[in-house]
Amino acid sequence: MNFDTVAAVDLGSNSFHMLVARWHDGEIITVDRLKETVRLASGLDARNRLSEEAQQRALDCLRRFGQRLRNLPPGSVRALGTNTLRKARGARGFLEAAEDALGHPVEIIGGREEARLIYLGVAHTLADDGGRRLVIDIGGGSTEVIIGERFEPRLAESLQMGCVTFSRQHFPDGRITAARFRQAELHAQLELQPIVAAYRQMGWEQALGSSGTLLALDRMLHEGGMEKALGISLGGLETLRARMIEIGHIDWLNLPGLSEDRKPVIVGGLAVLLGAFRGLAIERLTTSDGAMREGVVHDLFGRFHHEDVRARTIQNLRKRFAVEARHAERVATEAMRLFEPVARTWQLGGVEADLLTWAAELHEIGLALSHSRYHKHGEYILTHADLPGFSRQEQADLALLVRAHRRRLQPKLFESLPKARRRRLMRLALLLRLAVLLHRSRNDQPVPLQAVRVERREITLEFGAGWLSEHPLTVTDLEQEAVQLDPLGFTLRFG
Repeated sequence: MNFDTVAAVDLGSNSFHMLVARWHDGEIITVDRLKETVRLASGLDARNRLSEEAQQRALDCLRRFGQRLRNLPPGSVRALGTNTLRKARGARGFLEAAEDALGHPVEIIGGREEARLIYLGVAHTLADDGGRRLVIDIGGGSTEVIIGERFEPRLAESLQMGCVTFSRQHFPDGRITAARFRQAELHAQLELQPIVAAYRQMGWEQALGSSGTLLALDRMLHEGGMEKALGISLGGLETLRARMIEIGHIDWLNLPGLSEDRKPVIVGGLAVLLGAFRGLAIERLTTSDGAMREGVVHDLFGRFHHEDVRARTIQNLRKRFAVEARHAERVATEAMRLFEPVARTWQLGGVEADLLTWAAELHEIGLALSHSRYHKHGEYILTHADLPGFSRQEQADLALLVRAHRRRLQPKLFESLPKARRRRLMRLALLLRLAVLLHRSRNDQPVPLQAVRVERREITLEFGAGWLSEHPLTVTDLEQEAVQLDPLGFTLRFG
């Protein structure tokens, strides 16, 4: 579906952001912005469980965002959870409450997908000069480091260091000392060490910083007279560090350019940036207003108006794992023939159509490893591969459908899923299995499917006169499939 107005919600580890934008004559125009400091990361305990207080702060914020987004249709809003929600254990209840508060689904994305979206947001704020760029985004719980050209990231990593987590870990009582700064900077350099060689080898012409932490440090350096030229230098950061050590405590950091809500976490952010400057040998870094939320908006409009990066990811996987193109497309076409007559009754929409098509195109990806249990190999590949454009839930759903497309259809595959998601994926798995079954002969002869009807959990297939009698293997396969579907509560009829 095509939307002229979309929204991005970034459930960050420090702050939550909302951006509403519209498409007009090929241009993206910002309509509204909201930001609230939630400090979700500070609510994680030693077992990575979110405190009730942190959950309540988050839900209160999302209710306010939800009021603004209430009238936007389903599919036009992407709400993304990042590092803290990736780490949080037992968060399903919170995520369900978050979706109720916001009025739209909340997705958790992986670190590299977060990095891709950050780079996309930054790249769209710059001139399209083709130069290679290093982008650093210091969030509350993680730091994304990306090298890219134009709008394409070449290297992208998400590292476990952020302004909230480093402030809590290295400055727990608020005291600021030289020894604590040294320890925090060393910690940052150690986190960076595994990627330093590859990043230095690729190189860059311009270093850029995004995120509230980088913008705050830039303001502090210039308003405090510690930087004269545009951007941030190592010398300026060292001067700011010395000033903080001289002040001695986080509560006393009344420095020009530093807001009250940023004060509790700025020391951790400074330590991370100092470690990055030293580890990557950065000479000077300039800041950008682009961030993940801008990247999400551009990504959404790209799906509607230009190119869906997820479709490109699927094509790349097909090439990489030598999936037989003709058969993949044959099964995908049949899956959509089955999908269209049942979509309304089964409450399946464009999101489900895309997921079914991609699962059909990749259902044989596991053959690259072995024919034996190739559906399980396919599930493994899709679970663990980096899939640009996909949230973690989308990736998990895709892997599950590929796993479920053949052999025994076990109810336990779906048992742990929330009810609505379980119902949706069981229906898609059924359609995919039928599409694969009907093209077992792997030829281009069309299947004369005259009608497809569903009534609740009963699906009926009607074939052209005499076709089934000429295809006894298909009859046997359909009879066996009816047995497979029974434990899931589905009835298959055909004739």
